[in-house]
Amino acid sequence: MNRILALFAFVIFAAFLGILAFKVPSPDLVIVITLTVILVAYDFITSCSDKKD
Repeated sequence: MNRILALFAFVIFAAFLGILAFKVPSPDLVIVITLTVILVAYDFITSCSDKKD
């Protein structure tokens, strides 16, 4: 159940940042948003992979 909620939170967060990137298409902002989503995805994968729910 925790993985499902974490995945839902990740999708909502990525969607919010995606909307921001499309509405304000500054190259610097898009780079920062891309790096942020990559780091959050890495954290999601590493924190959910080893633990048993």
